[in-house]
Amino acid sequence: MTQPQSASAQSVSLFDARPFFEKALIHGVQHGLIDQAKLAAIAEDAPKGMVQIARYFGSEYLRPELEKARDRLVNLISLHLQDASQGDLHAAAVLLRDHSLLSRSKAGSDLLKALIVMPQNTHFGMNERGAFSDRHIPQLARWSLASYADYQAEFLARQHAVQVVEAALWFADQLGLSPDDLQDAEPDAEAVIRTALLLNLTRRKELPDWVTFEKMIAGLRKQQLDAAQLTLPKHLPAAYRTVVEAVRQTVLADWPRLLDARLPARKLFDQTPAFMGRYFWLEDALSEVSQHDRNRSSAWDKLTQGHSDDGTVLTLCLCVAAGSAPKTLLTDKSAAALVRKIRKHGWQPALATQYLQTHAPEQHQDDFIGLWQEFAHEAQATLISDRDSKLLDALALLRRECNVA
Repeated sequence: MTQPQSASAQSVSLFDARPFFEKALIHGVQHGLIDQAKLAAIAEDAPKGMVQIARYFGSEYLRPELEKARDRLVNLISLHLQDASQGDLHAAAVLLRDHSLLSRSKAGSDLLKALIVMPQNTHFGMNERGAFSDRHIPQLARWSLASYADYQAEFLARQHAVQVVEAALWFADQLGLSPDDLQDAEPDAEAVIRTALLLNLTRRKELPDWVTFEKMIAGLRKQQLDAAQLTLPKHLPAAYRTVVEAVRQTVLADWPRLLDARLPARKLFDQTPAFMGRYFWLEDALSEVSQHDRNRSSAWDKLTQGHSDDGTVLTLCLCVAAGSAPKTLLTDKSAAALVRKIRKHGWQPALATQYLQTHAPEQHQDDFIGLWQEFAHEAQATLISDRDSKLLDALALLRRECNVA
């Protein structure tokens, strides 16, 4: 004969699908934390909050938008209460008692805004730095209806990315490279850490260009160092040790191939798919050109990928004048970053002229220099203008004259 389940066993199987806000509110009423005056204040604030939310995401005049705003209001409050109280209904009820309903909705919104601007991955070129802005509103609209479990999962994933990125920034700072430089170079944060660990092993104090990196690998192969010697820096902050140790393990997995003298470094790091972008060195087009191609024309073709149109020349010169690595194609994001760099640190058009004199094919030098100097004269006012705070005019100029994807 089957024994009946106890009351406690039955209660475990129940699933309470009510919003956390509702559960906290009822708990507060039942336990005397929330009185009738507070309930009246909540009832008065709720319609105001619905209208504000509907207006922010669309229109407060459409019934479907108001109904969705009601769901968003309840969900935003629930997200905040569950996160702030760690699921404790008593603590959540106290928060409702001590604060207004609209302030709890705003706290939930602020929670999601902070999440949205966190890095989604560890690639410097694929993450935006800065505060929440209007362009993020569609993401906020989606997340404002998400469950707390979805929020937690996303937060943990992004928190890991934050820790890896911050660890890479710490290593870069120790090696004399700024966050702007990393944003411009667009490496994976793990690649920066892997190279930094090798530099720590070889007692080098600066991030290498390719030529120096290749020499470092040659030195490791010559010495045939034991992988056990690859350790974390003694002064590495404790907050980064876990993520850096995980990256160190990937270097240890690479160790046999790193020390395999039969495989040329160029072939391993530039032609082996699993190793491309896995380690980081500073791009120095000049040293690479001088090392791999003595013919100026062929070197220039390599740098410009065979293109000699005005947009390619101007894009390359603009990067050089701003003190950045030469590129012949910019994304909208990297173009904006370049303009911000110019406005913060200035630019030197003469450097680009010198660059052309040194590296452009002789038969095209005069034309290229004339093109660049005319552009620099006409573009300077727009590129450094304080009135163009949103970069609209500057980006329009670069899209028109340079190669911006």
